[in-house]
Amino acid sequence: MARPSRIASRPGGWGAAVNIAQALQTASLTDPGRVRDHNEDCIESRPEIGLYVLADGMGGYNAGEVASGMATSLIADGVAEGWVIRDVDKLPREEAMALADRLIREQVARANTAIFTTSQNNPECAGMGTTLVVCLFYDNFVSVAHIGDSRLYRLRGEALDQVTRDHSLLQEQLDSGLITPEEAKLSQNKNLVTKALGIDPTVEPELHVHETAEGDLYLLCSDGLNDMVEDEEIRLTLITLRSNPSLTVQQLVQAANDNGGRDNVSAMLVRVAEPFGVPRGWFARFKALFR
Repeated sequence: MARPSRIASRPGGWGAAVNIAQALQTASLTDPGRVRDHNEDCIESRPEIGLYVLADGMGGYNAGEVASGMATSLIADGVAEGWVIRDVDKLPREEAMALADRLIREQVARANTAIFTTSQNNPECAGMGTTLVVCLFYDNFVSVAHIGDSRLYRLRGEALDQVTRDHSLLQEQLDSGLITPEEAKLSQNKNLVTKALGIDPTVEPELHVHETAEGDLYLLCSDGLNDMVEDEEIRLTLITLRSNPSLTVQQLVQAANDNGGRDNVSAMLVRVAEPFGVPRGWFARFKALFR
């Protein structure tokens, strides 16, 4: 059964602590699809700090659901504990970026250890793992970490870009020129990832920082969406429904199911409704003294 989530903004406060939840209009939806009887995707959000996490689990005996649930909850809770807005607001912008990078890497490593240890100690969880996408929005930038083939797309204007690059055998074949993009659409290797969270004792996420712009749409999704729905259809859906995130994610999930729904499908949409820069300078520092 689909689990919709509408994330509302909250009032009060100063600087980014106010603006982030008001500036980002968000909605999410996860669905088991038309073929599978359970959902191994998992999503978590902390809108008050601009944090969004999506994971697509793998493993037998429903262990994929365990892995994705552990990943999203551990990372979301860990980042939220370390990312204290009233303290982060006092940092120069570059230091805030560095802190976001370090904190995300630390929490990904912690989740990886927890999942790997659980799989080693519980036979029913042997071999479980998960893909991952993490987005942390702050001060008109977004820190993006990913592992595996779950994706982040960005619609800016009418141009759709795939922000993340799949860690998959198919992507490696494309990069090496062994197959063409047209052949890739028909490949049987779509679901063979080359990196996943919890499979090995350590894993290194790919992490980049991107400047945001007013009107941007950011779409986190599991491969159950982009395997079933062409990028052009995703683009047109985002353009047509850009002012209504909740309806957009519903339409995207419905399209995946209408096209076969062969996998679980999850979508998280973040719309930058207004800039969310952090006030700086002497007056901002003065105001911070009275928090």
